[in-house]
Amino acid sequence: MRTLLVDLDGTLVDPAPGIIGACQHALQTLGRSVPHAEDLRWIIGPSLRASFRTLIGDGADVEEGLRLYREHYAAGGIFDAAVYEGVEQALGELQDGDTTLFVCTAKPVVFATRIIAHFGLSGYFASIYGAELDGRFDNKADLITHMIAIEGFDPRSTCMVGDRSHDVIAAAAHGIPTLGALWGYGGREELVNAGAAAIVELPVHLPAALAQLQAGIPQAHATAAGFHPT
Repeated sequence: MRTLLVDLDGTLVDPAPGIIGACQHALQTLGRSVPHAEDLRWIIGPSLRASFRTLIGDGADVEEGLRLYREHYAAGGIFDAAVYEGVEQALGELQDGDTTLFVCTAKPVVFATRIIAHFGLSGYFASIYGAELDGRFDNKADLITHMIAIEGFDPRSTCMVGDRSHDVIAAAAHGIPTLGALWGYGGREELVNAGAAAIVELPVHLPAALAQLQAGIPQAHATAAGFHPT
């Protein structure tokens, strides 16, 4: 039995319109400068609390910004997203291949659970884990510690799939390798520099990539399947 921890934003779904729109709303309401949507793509993936600190500086406005963001996001932006093409096929194949899947996201779990259900993905996952609204588990390494304590899976037979450096770094803290999702928001350079074990080009390549990573197949044979060891 293998275990796969799966990031949500930028890995399962493209959430850009909803997240960026809610962020712009919060900044505008606070009377802050509102960047163009393309200049806010970097906020997708990491903890939003940390992103708001970068956007407006540390202090009381960070929590108010989050409150405004969440109010707007929960009212409709939460579903202003799209499941990436090939994700459901990949999840089905992974599930059929004796892999236990868990959602592992920096997004608050109350939002993550709604999104997974809305897009009909709940049946693929044993459970959904995310941050708490009060900031607990904003650090994904702490979230994985919590998951291991609750679920009891062995990090030695576990892999992470995510699109940002914080996914890679959090998993590495537990000795877990990461498959970097190239279709998301981090990009090849960010993922490689963070230490991703391999780069995967498309969601449909994930089942083969996981098998190849665990089998240690050389790069010359693996790249044809969209799997690129780093």
